[in-house]
Amino acid sequence: MIEKDNLLLKQAEERLAKLAKFPALKKGNSIKKMLKEKGVSRRDFMKWAGAMTAMLSLPASFAPLTAKAAEVADRLPVIWLHLAECTGCSESLLRSDGPGIDSLIFDYISLEYHETLMAAAGYQAEENLESAIERYKGRYVLMVEGGVPTALEGQYLTIGAHGKTGLESAKEASEHAAAIFAIGTCSSFGGIQAANPNPTASKSLSAVTNKPVINVPGCPPSEKNIVGNVLHFILFGTLPSLDAYNRPKWAYGLRIHDLCERRGHFDAGEFVQTFGDEGAKNGYCLYKVGCKGPYTFNNCSKLRFNSHTSWPIQAGHGCIGCSEPNFWDTMGPFEEPLASKLYDTPMLGGADRTADTIGITLLGAAAIGMAAHAVLSNIKKDKE
Repeated sequence: MIEKDNLLLKQAEERLAKLAKFPALKKGNSIKKMLKEKGVSRRDFMKWAGAMTAMLSLPASFAPLTAKAAEVADRLPVIWLHLAECTGCSESLLRSDGPGIDSLIFDYISLEYHETLMAAAGYQAEENLESAIERYKGRYVLMVEGGVPTALEGQYLTIGAHGKTGLESAKEASEHAAAIFAIGTCSSFGGIQAANPNPTASKSLSAVTNKPVINVPGCPPSEKNIVGNVLHFILFGTLPSLDAYNRPKWAYGLRIHDLCERRGHFDAGEFVQTFGDEGAKNGYCLYKVGCKGPYTFNNCSKLRFNSHTSWPIQAGHGCIGCSEPNFWDTMGPFEEPLASKLYDTPMLGGADRTADTIGITLLGAAAIGMAAHAVLSNIKKDKE
């Protein structure tokens, strides 16, 4: 393990040294200067780098390199496309009332094209996109927000003065990208645009390109999941370890249920039966009022939202499964449990029956365990 970590460390050092040789794309504004102007101390920056290192499942020895990766982030040009979406993913990242270091890092990145943020419009905006693709061919990072309508050859979504379809833009920009990230559930899996009956034949980004796509789902995803993926690519220049749906395992490797603050109530069989009841006031498990945490893979409970202060389950509403494929069709109704229609356990008769009995079962098992421990303790004392 140590040998493997040292190899990764050397690989990252060589990668960063190579990137540092490229000219900065944002002249006259180093990250140190930018953070100082925003009131962020070097100490806070290094604490952030350590936290990001841990989140990426890297050894603590990588923290200085994570900081270095952020410092050379302006060497990698970024093109951000908006397709069929609500701009919520961009809003989540950029519209904080008190921008954190994640948002500031994204401001520091050389963002060559982003329709929501750029001043250019019309022909000038299109020329900027085409110029960036040509100038940085094979070097730029492509981020795509939104599903891709494919019906009528993509005519349900046209963009810009020339009326180019989103489908065309996605294919052209993907062709020469060094890395491609599908930001949000719409781009990752089609989102609500692809929900039944899907008249525009919207699809995920990965369905319209033969290039590898890293999915960063969520409605919206955490800003740390967005920035973390960029940092990983800067550090290693390769794809992270991915799950079956091309989601990075460091962000989507565990279920919401695994790290939920209400998990103890689930194990004890303590459930909210209706919103506003005594169980809701006492912070009981929200499974019976529709929480999809047991079936959803994401790190929301660790990162949270609104400057990391809260998240839906903490606020009192169950997870709706927004980082899962086709969740609009498969996870609803959102305020009812999935029950046995999807998950049937022969021994216990379905997911809801499991929820009804799990507390009794676990408490019974605990009682048996305590009794066994007492017997073994007495035997040990007798021997002494």
